[in-house]
Amino acid sequence: MRIVLAYSGGLETSVAIPWLAEKYRAEIVTVTMDLGQGKELDDVRERALASGALRAHVLDLRDEFARDFILPALQAGAVYEGRYPLATALGRPLIAKHLVHLAHIEGATAIAHGSTGQGNDQVRMDVSARALDPGITIIGPAREWGLSHSDEIGFARERGIPVPATMEGPYNIDVNLWGRSIAGGVLDDPWADAPESIYQLTKALDDTPDTPATVEIEFERGVPTKISGVAMSLVELIQSLETIAGVHGIGRIDMVENRTAGAKSREIYEAPAAVVLHAAHRELQAFVTPRDLERLTSELGVKYADLIYEGLWFTPTRHAIDAIVRHVQERVTGVIRMRFFKGECRVVGRQSPFGDVRAASAELLVEPPASGRPKR
Repeated sequence: MRIVLAYSGGLETSVAIPWLAEKYRAEIVTVTMDLGQGKELDDVRERALASGALRAHVLDLRDEFARDFILPALQAGAVYEGRYPLATALGRPLIAKHLVHLAHIEGATAIAHGSTGQGNDQVRMDVSARALDPGITIIGPAREWGLSHSDEIGFARERGIPVPATMEGPYNIDVNLWGRSIAGGVLDDPWADAPESIYQLTKALDDTPDTPATVEIEFERGVPTKISGVAMSLVELIQSLETIAGVHGIGRIDMVENRTAGAKSREIYEAPAAVVLHAAHRELQAFVTPRDLERLTSELGVKYADLIYEGLWFTPTRHAIDAIVRHVQERVTGVIRMRFFKGECRVVGRQSPFGDVRAASAELLVEPPASGRPKR
């Protein structure tokens, strides 16, 4: 038997290699995917091999993540419950896609991931993988073995696995190109103030500049292409906005959200670039889109966010919404001028060749009346 394991390089997935090999008498192939988490991945292959992996793949998926997952969600206005830009949730179908693809290449009959038996990620990973290959076996070592963190450390020491033997912090943290999520520890108390130490991408308001920054974001058919006149790839643009907006304290989100299983959970998110780009895209789209279509797209954005959150990326419904969104993006071209100051990003100007929305309804008709004039 051969199993392909999504490998982060941390303690849980490192001990999962020998655990899977022993329990299933299997060969373990690992795959580590760079979605822009900012971690140094140079030695991750060596760590996987030292832990007992047969082979260890490392994939740079930042461009694919930005183009095929972040961008459609941005254009659809997908913000879960009006606040969460879905950074972690968007990464899971991409990870599942490459897990299944590599399993086919490697001739593996099973895939494995590090999601626990609690929370949303196990649902997202399992549902996405099954949508791509209904017959594949999915194993979740962390939800099956029931080991405590100290037990995992002992397991690693017994087998000489090269992972840090210190207790990790109290928080569950996930990072990628689109943002950072923090949960657990003191944050489990919805009344507790989030400690400043948990933030890495955004400055505290007291430490932000006392002078506002003005930034112009240019879109072409719904795709952000320039910052203040400087053309960039989508990955570079997101990274640049993260830095600029983060310096001004923009992008902190403290919310109690409704999880997939129905429970409520407090989550802290840092998403400077996502907050700014959603605000800019929303403003430009509203500027060039007639009222009825704009309201429809807003409603579809809520549905799109729910689909992503619940792991339903690979579904006909998502593809159908994409088709509508792509049509709307044909007019979403122009520049949005924004001002960053003390945690706030505010639209202060908008410009577009389609800015005269009085005629937009007629121009957006897919099949206009035979006379060429809209019916009255």
